[in-house]
Amino acid sequence: MAETSNFGIAWKGNDKPFAASYGKLMMWFFLITDTLTFSAFLAAYGFSRFKYQDTWPNPEDVFTHFPFLHGDHPLLFVALMTFILIMSSVTMVLAVNYGHKMQKNKVILWLSLTIVGGSLFLASQAWEWGHFIHGDKGGIDTHLKSVVHVAEGEELASVYDLMDADKYDGTHHQFTVSEVITKLKSKSEYNIRTADRKYLSNHESIKFLEENGKEVLLGANLYKNEYGNMLFADYFFFITGFHGFHVFSGVVLLIIILINVIKGTYERRGHYEMVEKVGLYWHFVDLVWVFVFTFFYLV
Repeated sequence: MAETSNFGIAWKGNDKPFAASYGKLMMWFFLITDTLTFSAFLAAYGFSRFKYQDTWPNPEDVFTHFPFLHGDHPLLFVALMTFILIMSSVTMVLAVNYGHKMQKNKVILWLSLTIVGGSLFLASQAWEWGHFIHGDKGGIDTHLKSVVHVAEGEELASVYDLMDADKYDGTHHQFTVSEVITKLKSKSEYNIRTADRKYLSNHESIKFLEENGKEVLLGANLYKNEYGNMLFADYFFFITGFHGFHVFSGVVLLIIILINVIKGTYERRGHYEMVEKVGLYWHFVDLVWVFVFTFFYLV
C-alpha cells in the first residue's frame, strides 16, 4: 500500500483533529477533568449521606427561607436559583448561535443577559450562605454527639420562639441549655425533636436535655452546625463554594469576551470561536449545578 505524505507525522496542534480546533479540544479536556473532580465530591457526599442517614439533616428543614417572605418555603429559593442559572444557559446558546451568524449586536445582547444571570445566581448564593451561617431555628448540641431541635407538638419550631426572643431585632442572642429547660417547664406545648426525627413529650424533652444537653447552637460554620451532622455543613460550604468559584470564573470570562466583542476583535478574526469555547464552560457549570441541586437538595 502506498504511503501518504502525512503518514507517521505526529499531530502538531495546528490541524483540527475530529474537526475541532486545538483550543476547543483543550476546553473539552479541561471539562472532562473537572467532571471527575465534581463526581468525586458528590460521591463522597453520597457515602456520608447514607452512612449517617438516620441523623442527616433534611434539606427541606434547612433551606426554607426566601427573601422578603415570612414563613417556611422549603427549597423554593434554591429552585429559583436553579431556574436563573438554567435560563443563563439558554441565553448563552443564543449568543453562540448569533456568533455563528456574525451578528455582533445580538451577540452583545445575549452575552450581557448571560452575565446578568450568572451575577444574579452568585448574589443569590451569597445570600443563601449568609442565611445558612447565621442560622434559622437554632439547635441544641448533646453529649450523644447529635443535634436536637425545638418542636411544637409534631411541628419543627424555633429556639427563638421558645425563648420569646426576636431573631431580627439586631441583638446577638446567646442561650444556655438551662434557660431552654426552664422555658420548656413553663411552656408545656413545646418539646424536642431528636436527631432521628422522633418527637418527645414535654416531660421527656426536659429529662433528655437535663441528661444530655450540652450547648445551644445558633447558626453554622466549620465547627458547629445547628442543622445537625457537622459533615452536612462541611459539604455545603465546600461543594457549593467550589461550584460558586466556577460560576464567578465564568462570569469574569464572559465579561472579557463581551469587551472583545464590543471592540470588534472577533469580527476582524472572522469567527466567534472564543464565544463558543466559553459557552462550553458555561454549559458545564450549569449542568454541574443540576447534579448538585439533585444530590444535595433533593435526595
